[in-house]
Amino acid sequence: MGEPVKLTEIWRGDRIESLHLGHAVICEPGGEIVKAWGDPEVVIYPRSSAKMIQALPLVESGAADAAGLTSEQLALACASHNGAHIHTDRVAHWLTDLGLADDDLRCGAHMPADPVAAKEITCSDAKPRQVHNNCSGKHAGFLTLTRHLGAGPEYLEIDHPVQVAIRAAWEDLTGEPVRGWAIDGCSAPNFASSLHGIARAMAFFAGARADADNPRERAAARLRDAMAAHPELVAGEGRACTGLMRAMEGRVAIKTGAEAVFVAMVPEKRLGIALKITDGATRASEATIAALLVRLGVLDPDHEETKKVLNAPIRNWRGTVTGHIRPVQGLTG
Repeated sequence: MGEPVKLTEIWRGDRIESLHLGHAVICEPGGEIVKAWGDPEVVIYPRSSAKMIQALPLVESGAADAAGLTSEQLALACASHNGAHIHTDRVAHWLTDLGLADDDLRCGAHMPADPVAAKEITCSDAKPRQVHNNCSGKHAGFLTLTRHLGAGPEYLEIDHPVQVAIRAAWEDLTGEPVRGWAIDGCSAPNFASSLHGIARAMAFFAGARADADNPRERAAARLRDAMAAHPELVAGEGRACTGLMRAMEGRVAIKTGAEAVFVAMVPEKRLGIALKITDGATRASEATIAALLVRLGVLDPDHEETKKVLNAPIRNWRGTVTGHIRPVQGLTG
């Protein structure tokens, strides 16, 4: 396995204080690597960055149309949301439409990241519900597919028809067999793949056409376009996914994953991006994905949302700028 390379620098004053190393790949739909940093064949868990692959059987099978799902619900199926009302109310209504309830989810409950929703729960002495889980939209999608397939309720089991369908789609889009699997934070199986394979899958989404003859391609285009159309549902206020997609005005769909994974789908160039920061630092994955999007000419380096993560100031408790988060020289092009 190749060694990770320097991708993001942390400056304090005029000195580099810390470095974040990692791997990154830009890929075409056929699997051809356009540019790579570090080892493109490094095997990782994509975590939540690849939710659009997990949602693919939901659309391709006809389950989404049979349930009358909207583009907002498809965006939530790919989301790691903040648990704000715009997220939880939609998921709760989705479950009601299925004749299901919060207890039918299998993602577990946690406090929402949204400060307003968190304050409401704390001040009311209530407890968070599973719809507050950042992955509840994905799990509502799993339940929709489960209902469509007439399968049992334990949709997270590795041999459940939902997970079997996801694995088949995963291997097709990455162009390689799954390299193993582990349990994600939301309790769903997470399939290990090479970074190259994940970038190839993102390039498939990037190049997919809504009017294609291939139903898988049409499904991929719908999910990609839903994410780009509803960035506020994919993550939430204050999040890099939402801010950067807004800055690109629907031209690109991006998604973060735990432990500093990030992916992007760039339709106008038919390119996919996948990256992994080895120490799991989110600040570095956000800076790196922004740098690569600037490199491809689809993100304005001077946009206010870009400047929140790329060459972003580091401030102390008094608000004094003490340093910056910068991409390594040459990364932006």
